[in-house]
Amino acid sequence: MLNHITLHVSNLEKSKTFFRAALAPLGYKLLIEKEHSAGFGQEDVAGKRDFWIRQREIGDSKSFSCLAFTASSKNEVDMFYTAALGAGGTSNGAPGYRVTYHPGYYAAYILDHNGYNIEAVWDDSEK
Repeated sequence: MLNHITLHVSNLEKSKTFFRAALAPLGYKLLIEKEHSAGFGQEDVAGKRDFWIRQREIGDSKSFSCLAFTASSKNEVDMFYTAALGAGGTSNGAPGYRVTYHPGYYAAYILDHNGYNIEAVWDDSEK
């Protein structure tokens, strides 16, 4: 299990605005702000702020292909997608079942302004 992840971003304010909106349907909130970073999570408890962004030069290469957040329903995936588009994200895959991964894998993909592929996924156990 991951404790936390830190994503380097080129513009902290723009990224805070994007992730605040995109992750709200998944229960994430901006919980702590520092001079060059911000911490998000579902609970404002040390150790529960599991997603951080830090401003720094990121260049052209990305260190991962996808950052996926767990949704608790199909509707949360849909709301993530809509909120992320509204916050300036670009579609990289509309909400839908991705049977190439496994039956019941329901996800949506958004590229943020840094070019990172951000995903919300729900595992539909009835599929």
